[in-house]
Amino acid sequence: MEFLSLMELIGTVAFAAAGALTAIDRELDYYGISIFAIVTAVGGGIVRDVIINVPPVSLVNPLYVIISLITTVIVITGYNKIVQYQNVVMFCDAIGLAAFTAIGAEAALMNEVYMPLVVITLAVLTGTGGGAIRDVICGDIPYVFRQEVYAVASIFGAVIFMAVYPYFGKFAAVYVSFGVTLATRLISMKFDLHLKKVAKQG
Repeated sequence: MEFLSLMELIGTVAFAAAGALTAIDRELDYYGISIFAIVTAVGGGIVRDVIINVPPVSLVNPLYVIISLITTVIVITGYNKIVQYQNVVMFCDAIGLAAFTAIGAEAALMNEVYMPLVVITLAVLTGTGGGAIRDVICGDIPYVFRQEVYAVASIFGAVIFMAVYPYFGKFAAVYVSFGVTLATRLISMKFDLHLKKVAKQG
């Protein structure tokens, strides 16, 4: 059983917390909360690994599920204190998006498929897949398809990864990608920036 990298740990905890908080808001029971936490944390990685045609890392290594469940217990126990902070779900989601965008781009490199469109696709799927699956289970239109600057932040982070990697190496690329994705998402939240929708007449 391999230990998770710092970035994987950050992303797993953040997305698991976002999933658990969403489930609690939907008034699900403990089992439902746990499933939401796990799906949000590992869903994107599973989609990525299936596309790459490798065994899903989160299923091979049980640490992802274990950490998701530990996070779930913490969220349930401290829920009344956690919800006192505004936008806590969106903040956790932003951290998870940034971490798994960087991990998705790195996965392309590790599997020797370092081509621009592949890197961006894997980064976006890893960063947004878990949340999209969670939203579908909720019966909502996935967050990534709404007007929020969400997938765009992930794409931006993947592009930065490709720009940094050839000159500064994988370690720097991962953390710069994380920082840029997170900053883009948080700035869009802070200033309420949205992508335009089609203006319907009548």
